[in-house]
Amino acid sequence: MPNVSFSNLVAVSAVAFAAPLLLGLFPRVRLPAVVLEIVAGIAIGPSGLGWVKPDLPVQVLSVVGLGFLLFLAGLEVELDRLRGRLLRLPSIGFVMSLAIGLAVGVALRVGGLVRSPLLIGITLVATSLGLVVPVLKDAGESGSEFGQLVIAGGTIADFGAVILLTLFFSGEAGGVGTKLILLAIFVLMIGAVGVSVARVGRSMRISGVLLRLQDTTAQIRVRGAVLLLIAFVALAGRFGLETILGAFLAGVVLGMVDRDAMVTHPHFRTKLEGIGYGFLIPIFFVSSGLTFDLNALFSSPTTILRTPIFLVALLAVRGVPAVLYRPLVGGRRTVAAALLQATSLPFIVVAARLGVSLDLISGANAAALVAAGLLSVLIFPLVALGLLRQPQERSPESPSIRGTPTLGDP
Repeated sequence: MPNVSFSNLVAVSAVAFAAPLLLGLFPRVRLPAVVLEIVAGIAIGPSGLGWVKPDLPVQVLSVVGLGFLLFLAGLEVELDRLRGRLLRLPSIGFVMSLAIGLAVGVALRVGGLVRSPLLIGITLVATSLGLVVPVLKDAGESGSEFGQLVIAGGTIADFGAVILLTLFFSGEAGGVGTKLILLAIFVLMIGAVGVSVARVGRSMRISGVLLRLQDTTAQIRVRGAVLLLIAFVALAGRFGLETILGAFLAGVVLGMVDRDAMVTHPHFRTKLEGIGYGFLIPIFFVSSGLTFDLNALFSSPTTILRTPIFLVALLAVRGVPAVLYRPLVGGRRTVAAALLQATSLPFIVVAARLGVSLDLISGANAAALVAAGLLSVLIFPLVALGLLRQPQERSPESPSIRGTPTLGDP
């Protein structure tokens, strides 16, 4: 057995366990566990007390945790529901976000605060769907017109941000045109795999075997999902694309082919979430705290001020386009939608790490961006929940508040 120490991994796992437990003991403290995990990682890491280091075991599991996080985010995507206004309005909103993000990036570049306006613009357009969906579910809004608009907006934003980051900042040689061709081939191969998996799943013999083995020690569906994730990540790497794209598309494809989840295997996704949120994903967030450059953030008053600047920029980039929803959901819920769409952290962490590795973003800016993401997760959902708990407005232009049929209409 290789001479590898697991001492740091023990500490990381202890933080991952203690964070939600502490929040559970104090239910009035409505703080997302991910924030506490990252802050605790900063506290015990090299920038804080120096007790824990991100050594090889922690780094490896952190990378796998990131892949699982994006995999589960892709699993939340329901492409068949993106039609009519539910597709048109969030799509227009994403284009608006991208335009505002690029404008913000250029303004920050002119002010001497950033090096790559495009990277900053792309970093700011994402929405953390995996963090927003639980908030909507807790508020009983995930199936409402409002909830479906926000989820559609987050879906398109996540998908678009991952694609753009892959095209322009994959870190591999080759121009955008070459990457675009590779991306098209990659997507075609992904589609072919998805069709093949769907056909195999419709085989009565294969379906019977899957049904028989799914809840045994074989856990055959879980193994198949993990195989799909790793295969897509490896394939993306072979094409010179960002591995996060492979992880995200693996979740999208599995969600498309896994149509009868609640009929024949209702616990399948719960098992996947158990692996992800119970083991791998918390390691990624704690590790993000371990690698957080706190010294760079507090190196000067100017760098400290970048955090609120990035936070306001995040709210402007993802929040302003929510004005498109106002005729359907009213003014108060438009503000709530703006706050939820501006909630972003995992993608910011990924983009910041990539920017530092490519020398396109300074350590101070990376730290300020992640700090802004932490504040968005801490502040925006809480304010949005407060707005959603107030009596609902009825807009005269909105024929329906509950359900999604009106959104699917042209």
